[in-house]
Amino acid sequence: MHTPATVAECLRQAQTLGVARVDAQILLLHSLQRPLHDRAWLLAHDSDTLTPAQAAAWQDALKRRLQGEPVAYITGRKDFFGLTLAVDARVLDPRPDTETLVEWALDCLPESTPAPSPFHGSPRILDLGTGSGAVALALQHARPDATVWAVDASEDALAVARANAARLQLGVQFIASDWLSAEDVQHTGRFDLIVSNPPYVADGDPHLAALTHEPLQALTSGPDGLNDIRQIIAQAPACLAPGGWLLLEHGWDQAAPVQALLREAGFEQVQSRRDLGGIERCTGGQLAV
Repeated sequence: MHTPATVAECLRQAQTLGVARVDAQILLLHSLQRPLHDRAWLLAHDSDTLTPAQAAAWQDALKRRLQGEPVAYITGRKDFFGLTLAVDARVLDPRPDTETLVEWALDCLPESTPAPSPFHGSPRILDLGTGSGAVALALQHARPDATVWAVDASEDALAVARANAARLQLGVQFIASDWLSAEDVQHTGRFDLIVSNPPYVADGDPHLAALTHEPLQALTSGPDGLNDIRQIIAQAPACLAPGGWLLLEHGWDQAAPVQALLREAGFEQVQSRRDLGGIERCTGGQLAV
């Protein structure tokens, strides 16, 4: 196949190679240094000729995608809940399905904080395993009245999250901790809401073969994928305010065992929420008042 010269030829090349249409459009916009959401521009400029530098950038991006690298790592950006985040191989590529966790978290917060309420003053929220900061920053953006903390055991991940918070001018506070174990977390006081998208893939899961570009420690969690979720559920009651909620993202087939773990730990109102594909993706419960 000859080297593509125009926008339309680039997209045809990607289609021939089996690259998803939306992925190809985003990568081409990135190569052309255009805004990544401006896909309509490509239609209006389909006969535009690429410069040699743009063509080289396109071929590099296409090669990386064909090797399985996430689009977000190639572009260095990912849109999540209305925010544009900087992402790289130090953190997981934020998934659209995780927006289900954010939406549920916002549903758990009162519109205002009238007394009596379990929320004394502004809501206090903790995001465990924050990665790029996606969930914490989305919650802080949606609820500027809330006080949001974000925890990660990885200093590399915290560096990415802090940079995103600074660029977006969102006042999330960051703590290095293995889940809820650090003294800095325990001395912060009790939280009205704890959310987490922890590792939940079983060791040796065949799906891991397609995720080799992402940090393994942020994906896997023991033989059944539930080790980290067990630890969070065990630690959370001591850190939640009465009436506070714990919400967890998990794998497609883990809703029932996570519900059981929450009930065993004394949580009430235990329930699950479905993601965009109709799969029970998040499970949570409320600490008794």
